[in-house]
Amino acid sequence: MLALLATFYQLRLQRVHNEKSLKPLGQIDLPDHKKKLGIQIRNNGLGPLIIDRLTFSKHGTTYSSIEECIDIDPKSYMHISAGNLVRRVILPNTYLAVFEKNFGEHADESIIDHVRKQLSYITLKVEGRDIYDNKITFERDFRWFSRYILETPIKG
Repeated sequence: MLALLATFYQLRLQRVHNEKSLKPLGQIDLPDHKKKLGIQIRNNGLGPLIIDRLTFSKHGTTYSSIEECIDIDPKSYMHISAGNLVRRVILPNTYLAVFEKNFGEHADESIIDHVRKQLSYITLKVEGRDIYDNKITFERDFRWFSRYILETPIKG
């Protein structure tokens, strides 16, 4: 009887180990270099990350797509959305590009700063799960984009 209990305990430990071994580690990256801006959801874990929902927040209002948060022509940049009907899977050591804007070699820095400023007010919340249906939620604000933007003080 003791051997049978030890076997079941060992099976439980193996299951817990397997779940931890295949756990995805989600991270939101904000690449900003060489006239290119982006928002990426990266999976640094060993298991797939299943994205159930992306929620963008700006000034206390939530949106399901980034195009609702910024006033840039949606045809000029790459973007995706993930609502209740669309599921995305991010494999280990890969990423999902949520937003990418390439300005080209001759872009004016003020145009890039305008987009950076609009992005800096947004927060992205990612809701997902692993293959064992364990919920995973993480979020990040985009204030990173405003690190070089200097506000001109109002005189008077």
